[in-house]
Amino acid sequence: MQRDLFTEDHEAFRELARDFVEKEVVPHYPDWEKGGRMPREVFQQMGALGMLGMAIPEEYGGAGMPDYRYNVVLQEEAARALVTLSTVRTQLEVILPYFLHYANDEQRKRWFPGLAAGELLTAVAMTEPGTGSDLAGMRTTAVRDGDDWILNGAKTFITGGMQADLVIVVARTSTDPDNRRKGLTLFVVEDGMEGFTRGRELEKMGCKVQDTAELSFVDVRVPAANVLGEQDEAFGYLGHNLPQERLTVAVGSVSQARSAIAAAIDYTKDRKAFGTPVASFQNTKFELAACSTEVEAAQAMLDRAVALHVDGELSAADAARVKLFCTEMQQRVVDRCLQLFGGYGYMMEYPIARLYTDARVARIYAGTSEVMKVIIAKSLGL
Repeated sequence: MQRDLFTEDHEAFRELARDFVEKEVVPHYPDWEKGGRMPREVFQQMGALGMLGMAIPEEYGGAGMPDYRYNVVLQEEAARALVTLSTVRTQLEVILPYFLHYANDEQRKRWFPGLAAGELLTAVAMTEPGTGSDLAGMRTTAVRDGDDWILNGAKTFITGGMQADLVIVVARTSTDPDNRRKGLTLFVVEDGMEGFTRGRELEKMGCKVQDTAELSFVDVRVPAANVLGEQDEAFGYLGHNLPQERLTVAVGSVSQARSAIAAAIDYTKDRKAFGTPVASFQNTKFELAACSTEVEAAQAMLDRAVALHVDGELSAADAARVKLFCTEMQQRVVDRCLQLFGGYGYMMEYPIARLYTDARVARIYAGTSEVMKVIIAKSLGL
């Protein structure tokens, strides 16, 4: 269906992104999958092309255009080529907003040029062992000691944690018995700080090109100058960025489901069974027609949500609705497309297998489907 979300500037950026992905990502992607990450120099290449600094102010080396639609284009072009851009999505859409909204002038001068250039890689450490969506139950602590804070705790499932130069760590700095959400603070822990160690690199069933780590903080001395935003106010910051984080997952879900259909069409046109192309069977046509309809419905819902977000009007409940619908749709569509590949769909040499394993986490991270339903139900007064 015709879309009216993008301008000529976005389409020009799309051409740049498509060219980069085809030339610099696709040929090397199998090696990155085996290595478990995208090389640092590729982030720097993206930075040199301006892809990582679109939202960063010009005085720090960015383009000064905080338009979320550029992020959408980047995701769509990666998915079109049946690849992902490692932790780029997390860094641009989940982590960078914290720096943009809450960094003070000194911190901006210190970190923004490196972020725009792709020289500083980032991660955000929220999740703890035993604490998933319940951010208020966080056990990592930070205690003031003169001009520093002493940080102690453990984090897990941290995307990009092995490569990150800057890790935004959420820690409890005070306790309010009447408001358990009060008292969380954001700290920027830098690579090399004593007591900050990276534990296991977790082996995942999908998303092989982005590392996922366990991080440990033992008496890490973090300068007060590395506090991001106001002390004790981090819960509100986290809630402010969650709609975009959930929208980001939905963007990936729709674009990857669309790519699964394209891959299935190409395969079934070439693959023969009983002397005729699999694409000629009525079942194949009906399955792909149904999948296409689901994707177009999700795309319309998603584009509306993106437009609302660009205008600053996307609510938490609507972001939850979009993530729930689009991720559940992705799983259905990719599964049905894989079925059309027969036994070959189960082989990792075919991209459909990667699309299938990568899709599974979309219903878990950034809030599970069950948490999305809770948020939606609350908005209904239930």
